[in-house]
Amino acid sequence: MKKVIFIGKSGCGKTSLCQKLHGEEVKYKKTQSVEMFINSIDTPGEYLENRSYYSALIVTSVDAEIIALVQECGDIETKIPPAFSCTFGKEVIGIITKIDKLTTDSNIDIIENQLIMSGVKKIFKISIITEEGLPELIEYLHIK
Repeated sequence: MKKVIFIGKSGCGKTSLCQKLHGEEVKYKKTQSVEMFINSIDTPGEYLENRSYYSALIVTSVDAEIIALVQECGDIETKIPPAFSCTFGKEVIGIITKIDKLTTDSNIDIIENQLIMSGVKKIFKISIITEEGLPELIEYLHIK
């Protein structure tokens, strides 16, 4: 598996996604500090929500091959600035989570545009509940 760092707002599903990808029981847990999984790095949402923590994201991302910017499908108030992916100098993907809660495609279009503006080239739409989109993400990250 390519090592990936998950960056996104609090509550967007980064920790649950890490748990699911690593075969752990998915249970809510507020991430208080950077957490290392075998092939993933889970970051607190506050690191994206407060610009003063951007340096922590940059330093932590050194160990990752892929940067994953994560946004919840129902949340169109992004904290990911335009061209944010240029900060890392690595491959940056976008992940839209909780698509099982989607009630209209308009939110997806808005969020996709926000991720594209941030510099993302490839976007995955997933649900850890229904597992929609997970096989594609797992294949992309080379998880066996």
